[in-house]
Amino acid sequence: MKTFLKANVAATVASACDYVFTFVMVKFAGVDKVLACIGGTVAGGIINFFICRYWAFKVADGAMIQQGKKYFLTWIGNLVLNASGVYLLIHVAGVEYMLAKVLISLTVALAYNYPLQKKYVFKNIQ
Repeated sequence: MKTFLKANVAATVASACDYVFTFVMVKFAGVDKVLACIGGTVAGGIINFFICRYWAFKVADGAMIQQGKKYFLTWIGNLVLNASGVYLLIHVAGVEYMLAKVLISLTVALAYNYPLQKKYVFKNIQ
C-alpha cells in the first residue's frame, strides 16, 4: 500500500507538470490542444520515471538503461491511450480539453500505468 501511495504522489507531481505544460502551450503558444496534450504527456512521463525510480519504487541501484527501455515501452502505450482518449473526448464527445485530459489521465494512470510500472518496469520492489 505504501508503494501504491508513493507511486500516486509521483503521478500527481508528474500530472501537475503535464497539465501546466499543456495549458501553457494551448493558451500562450497557440499549439493545437491534442498536440499540447501529447507534449504534456512527454514532459510528465520523464518526470514520473525519475520520481518513481528514485523515490516511489526505490530501485535506483538497478540498471537505469533497462528500466528506461521498459518504461519507454509502457509509456508509448500510455501516450497512445492518452492521446486517443483525449482526441475522442474533445472531437467526438465535445468535452473541454482540460477536463478530457484529467479524465483520461486518471483512468490510464490507475488501470494501465501503475500495474505495469509495478509488475514490469520496477518489478524488484518489495
